[in-house]
Amino acid sequence: MAEAVLRSKIAERHLSERISVDSAGTGDWHIGKVPHEGTRRILDQKGISYENMTARLVSSGDFEKFQYIVCMDNSNGVNVRKLPGGDKAELLFFMDLLPGEELREVPDPYFTGNFEQVYNLINAGCDVLLERIIKEKL
Repeated sequence: MAEAVLRSKIAERHLSERISVDSAGTGDWHIGKVPHEGTRRILDQKGISYENMTARLVSSGDFEKFQYIVCMDNSNGVNVRKLPGGDKAELLFFMDLLPGEELREVPDPYFTGNFEQVYNLINAGCDVLLERIIKEKL
């Protein structure tokens, strides 16, 4: 969901040629699959494309390719830190972008069923992240 939302925000600002976004998981159980139907449903409601998105695993190469690696929860952070080359990209925790929120991890809507809540957090956090990227990297 976050990849699709951030891509949409980047496109709205005509920055797609300057900023690339990808997403990856730390578990292999969804590799090659499209986003969950609940995610697709809310993205459809919001008019946000998820075209060509399929699940993949995070890899050491991501630290070479990207300037930021953003983790949605502590478990992801622990797994990402175990990868070689982890000092080449800045590791961020998504909820640190929203310091006014009580939650410190993005809830997994697969388990909670609350895709609207997760969309709202992701939408707000992606605004902050995009502004940070523009300010620090462009």
